Amino acid sequence: MIANVLSIAGSDPSGGAGIQADLKTFAALGSYGMAVLTALTAQNTRGVSAVHVPPVDFLEAQIDAIYADVRVDAVKIGMLATGAIVTAVADRLAAQGQPYVVLDPVLVATSGDSLGAPGVVDALRTVLLPLATVVTPNLPEAARLADAPVPENEVAMRRIAETIHARGAKAVLVKGGHLAGKQAVDILFDGERHHRFAAERLATRNTHGTGCTLSSAIAVKLAQGSALVEAVAEAKAFLTGALRFSDKLSVGGGHGPVHHGYTA
Repeated sequence: MIANVLSIAGSDPSGGAGIQADLKTFAALGSYGMAVLTALTAQNTRGVSAVHVPPVDFLEAQIDAIYADVRVDAVKIGMLATGAIVTAVADRLAAQGQPYVVLDPVLVATSGDSLGAPGVVDALRTVLLPLATVVTPNLPEAARLADAPVPENEVAMRRIAETIHARGAKAVLVKGGHLAGKQAVDILFDGERHHRFAAERLATRNTHGTGCTLSSAIAVKLAQGSALVEAVAEAKAFLTGALRFSDKLSVGGGHGPVHHGYTA
């Protein structure tokens, strides 16, 4: 049976991140993708110039329409622009008892633009982290969730993962792409053990949407029956391939997208 995976996230009209990246990832990995829009952005590979947030009741109507008709095997959550939206999403998912929820706390774009209003972090900590099967922050996002300094090494990554886990997440994947070194290292803490995932660091400017792609791939793999550690490893391998072949694309003059369709 083909897995049905839902993304609850913002839109990127340039196609490299957000809903567009999620749907490309879902399709590339053999699942059926669905999308609930939390925000419309005006952005490209160079940055974000405007954000429009639809009313909360329209967001709720989108989610209700999906669950009234379609089996949802896993949910990936991306950009949630306000605390009210975070709460609405959490309420809907809690009511459904959704088994797999991958939370990518999109707080800062690759370009450095802020994507979350005041109150989002507090709402994430309070109502959404406890529903997450795994939360996937990069280093600056992990620091905001933990109210701690940005980790500067793997030891600090392990500690901050434990801090975020203590706030309610079942598992925490801290992404170390911002660190220097020949390898890109991520640390997963599942409440009992730390798991280290390393991949070759590739020299490319095409890093737009990497977080969206990784979290979406994890959601697909969970929906397809992989255990969490296996799902993370498979998702990281997919992202590494998408980065490796990203230079085959010619999209924009800033941080270009990864090549989601490299396996086709």
